[in-house]
Amino acid sequence: MSAWFKSWQSAVILAAALMMASAPLPAVAVQPDEVLADTALEERARDISAGLRCVVCRNESIDQSNAEIARDLRLLVRERLVAGDSDDDVMRYIVERYGEYVLMRPTMTGSNILLWLAPLALILAGGGLSLAYIRRRAGAQAPAEAALSPEEEARLQAILKE
Repeated sequence: MSAWFKSWQSAVILAAALMMASAPLPAVAVQPDEVLADTALEERARDISAGLRCVVCRNESIDQSNAEIARDLRLLVRERLVAGDSDDDVMRYIVERYGEYVLMRPTMTGSNILLWLAPLALILAGGGLSLAYIRRRAGAQAPAEAALSPEEEARLQAILKE
């Protein structure tokens, strides 16, 4: 092999290694002092935290957020689990305090049904309107072309002879 090929191959391997090293890793903001000693409880806490939205960051779970309120919520989840609450009890407790907005996946009950069904209703309404427009347009007759008046006919002939 030529020296050029070996140097090129080394450059590709180095570039690939740098790209893999700089790939974004999942963001986790859990501090070491928050982690529970019991691994089973910690796993449950992480599962619950992944389903709770940070009320400051909005599109981050409390597990990913560095906001103070997210830290407080993570500690609250762990505190409730240590106290013996089930996962559902912890979620219910937090939703009672912060509202359903704190859930990453809101429930499909009450007024939320409108939010869940609105995209489907809009798609169906748009499809219905499009279908009605196409049918109406297909049934319409093309406008008839008006015949030229004798003066316009004479002028056209004069222009064509030029």
